[in-house]
Amino acid sequence: MLSPWLGSAAILPFAVCAILTAIGIHDMQQTKHSIRRNYPILANIRFMLEEVRPEIRQYFLESDTDGAPYNRNTRAIAYQRAKHQLDRRPFGTLENVYGDQFEWLAHSITPTHVEHYDFRVPVGGPQCAQPYSLSLFNISAMSFGSLSANAIMALNKGAKLGGFAHDTGEGGYSKYHQANGGDIIWEIGSGYFGCRDEKGHFSPERFAAAAKNPQIKMIEIKLSQGAKPGHGGVLPGAKVSAEIAATRGVPQGVDCVSPAGHSAFSTPTEMVQFIQQLRELSGGKPVGFKLCIGNRWEFAAIVKAMVETGILADFIVIDGKEGGTGAAPLEFTDHVGTPLRDGLVFANNCLVGAGLRDRIRIGASGRIVTAFDIARVLSLGADWCNAARGFMFALGCVQSLSCHTDRCPTGVATQDPRRGAALDVPDKAARVHRFHDSTLQALSELIGAAGLAHPNEIKPSQIMMRTSLSEVKSFADIYTFLQSGELLAGSANKTYADIWAMADAQSFKPA
Repeated sequence: MLSPWLGSAAILPFAVCAILTAIGIHDMQQTKHSIRRNYPILANIRFMLEEVRPEIRQYFLESDTDGAPYNRNTRAIAYQRAKHQLDRRPFGTLENVYGDQFEWLAHSITPTHVEHYDFRVPVGGPQCAQPYSLSLFNISAMSFGSLSANAIMALNKGAKLGGFAHDTGEGGYSKYHQANGGDIIWEIGSGYFGCRDEKGHFSPERFAAAAKNPQIKMIEIKLSQGAKPGHGGVLPGAKVSAEIAATRGVPQGVDCVSPAGHSAFSTPTEMVQFIQQLRELSGGKPVGFKLCIGNRWEFAAIVKAMVETGILADFIVIDGKEGGTGAAPLEFTDHVGTPLRDGLVFANNCLVGAGLRDRIRIGASGRIVTAFDIARVLSLGADWCNAARGFMFALGCVQSLSCHTDRCPTGVATQDPRRGAALDVPDKAARVHRFHDSTLQALSELIGAAGLAHPNEIKPSQIMMRTSLSEVKSFADIYTFLQSGELLAGSANKTYADIWAMADAQSFKPA
C-alpha cells in the first residue's frame, strides 16, 4: 500500500497537467489575443515577461548612467542623502566627459568656504504686505489624491523639520497638508479646489477663509504644468472619496473635472487683476503663477499687462516639459511644452527686458535632484528651485512607473489604504529633511569651489557645455540674454522684438 506522501506526489503531476490543459483550452477559445490562440500556454510567458520587464531592466540590465527618466546614479544619490549614508563616489566619474552636451561647473583657483547653507530667497514685491523668506530648495506641486495621505504628511513634516516649503498641488489644501504644520504654498488650478462655488467657479469668500491660515505662506496660480500643459483632467467619481470631496469642495462620488483653462480670467489684464484680488483676499501674501512656456507671445502678453497696469506678480514658477505627473497622454509628455532651460531663459529675458526682474522672483521646476541641477538653473535666471520626484525618492519611491495604476509598491503614489499605510510618516519625514539638508550642503560646496559666497552669484559663464568633440561653450555663449529695459526701448534682437510686438495685454491672441 502506498504511503499518503507517495499518493500526494503522484497526484501532483496530474493536477499540473489538468491546470495547463485548462489554460490551453481557454487560450484557444478566447478571441482577444491571436498569439495565445496560435501558441496556447507558451504565449502566456510573453505576457508574464512583459509585466516584469521594467524591473528586469532597472535591476539587472541598465548601467548606472542609463535609465529614464532618472538613472541609477541619480536615484542612488537621493536615497543616500535621504538616509545620511555615504554619498561619495570612488575611482572617478562614470560619465562620458567627451560626449555631446556633457556639462560642468568652472571652478576657481581661489575657492571660498561657505559656512552656512540654509540659503533663503525673500519673496514678495512692493505690493505684498506679508513677504516670505523661502528656502532655495522646496517640494514641488504634488496633490493629495495623486500621493497617499501618509506621503503628504511625511513631506509636510519633513518641510517643517527643515524649514522649507511644501506646494499642495492643485488638488487642494487637505487636512494631511495641515497635520504637521510645515510651510505651505497653496496651488490653485482651473478647478479652484478648496475655493470654488457649487458650479466650479472661483469663490472669493471660500478662498479668503482658507488663505488667511498662517500655515499658508504663498499663493500659486497654476496655468499649466510641464508634463501635460494645456490638458485638463477628470478624476472619476468612483475615486472621489469622502476625504477627497471634502478637500476639493466637490460632491462625493461624482466625476471631478479640472478644466484645461481658467474661468476667473480670459485676458492677460484680467489675469493680473486676479493676482491682485488674491493678494488682497489673502491679507497681502505673495501671489504668483506657474506655467510651462507654450506660445511665447502669451507669456510676453502677461508681462506687458503687468507693465501697463502696474500690478505685478510676486513670483513666477517656470515648469519644464521634463517635469513629472501621475498620468498624462504620451503625446503631451513627449511633444508638448517647452523644456525648462529654454523656458527659463525666455521668461527671465522678458522680465529683464521689461524692467521688472528686480521686483519679481523666478522659481524653476523640472527634473531637479542634485546640487548641480540647482546650480545650472540658477545660472540661467532662477532664484530658487522646486523638486517633486527627488523628494519622492526620499520617501522611498523606486521608480516603478506605476503611479497611474494605484499599485505603487512603496505607498507613495497610491490611494490604496493598505499600500499607503506601509509608509511610516516619522521615518520618511526625517529622510525628506535629510535629503533637503544634504543637497543644500552639497550646493554650498559647489559654490565654494567656484569661488563664490552665495548661489545667487552663479553666472551663465560658469556653466560649461561640450557642444562637439572639439568645441566647448559656456551658457553665456549658448543662450541670449537681454539688458534691463531693452524690450521697452526697442530691442535689436529680432526674435524678442517680434514676440514683444505680437504680445497684447488685452488678449492672449497674437496682435
